[in-house]
Amino acid sequence: MTLLTESEQQQVAEAIDRVELHTDAELVTVLAGQADDYRYIPLLWASLIALLVPGAVVFFTQWLSAGYMLIAQWAVFIVLALLFRIPAMTTRLIPKTVRYWRASNLARRQFIEQNLHHTDGETGILIFVSEAEHYVEILADRGISSRIDNAVWESIVARFTADVRNGQVLQGFLHCIEACGEHLQREVPATHERNELSNRLVVLP
Repeated sequence: MTLLTESEQQQVAEAIDRVELHTDAELVTVLAGQADDYRYIPLLWASLIALLVPGAVVFFTQWLSAGYMLIAQWAVFIVLALLFRIPAMTTRLIPKTVRYWRASNLARRQFIEQNLHHTDGETGILIFVSEAEHYVEILADRGISSRIDNAVWESIVARFTADVRNGQVLQGFLHCIEACGEHLQREVPATHERNELSNRLVVLP
């Protein structure tokens, strides 16, 4: 993981400060190292492969006692369960749909936990990143989504996702905040001074 340093987190906070001077929107940024520990994934794959052992043994050897078959299954299960716990291996075993589903769920929990649904005028907006999943999502409350089409955020997310995939998380955040700011300043301009929510980057392990 390449979670941002204190200095880099400060740069993100300062970028939000600059944007919120010109809009009524309340921006919150969240960076998660990983959306889930996926502890069940290595066990699931190891179990499935171990279940195939009897068929494979019979096919190649034609015969093996039940006792030896059971020992072979357990040996395969234990070895694979340990092997699949290696982070690089675990990541390859998780379907993209599962990784994105878990990250999306975490993004929505963070929207609530960061009180973005309680802002004046319903103008909260969350920029969420889960680094391990290479997942980026922008969630906007009704006061913003009624004025800015979701397609706008999708184009910004596409660039940010590419930055995260290339390990450029800080630059991705800064580009994203700046791009969001341009649309928010035009569609949700500042009407009065306000700062309901913290501008610091929220970092999750």
